[in-house]
Amino acid sequence: MQTPTDSLDQARMAYEGHLNTCRQCAVDRAPCAVAKHLRRVYNSLNLAARRGVSGGPAPRMR
Repeated sequence: MQTPTDSLDQARMAYEGHLNTCRQCAVDRAPCAVAKHLRRVYNSLNLAARRGVSGGPAPRMR
């Protein structure tokens, strides 16, 4: 079972790896849709880790 830190590190590496290999991100110097999605996943896991929620995104606040 992955710990929240492992999941966060994996999400960060996936995002950074995508930025390093995606032609569209490199040419446009702007993140593509996949990069934006990976960044949202990382941000959700990071927020959940800060709030102490293990294994998923933080609950939405209104």
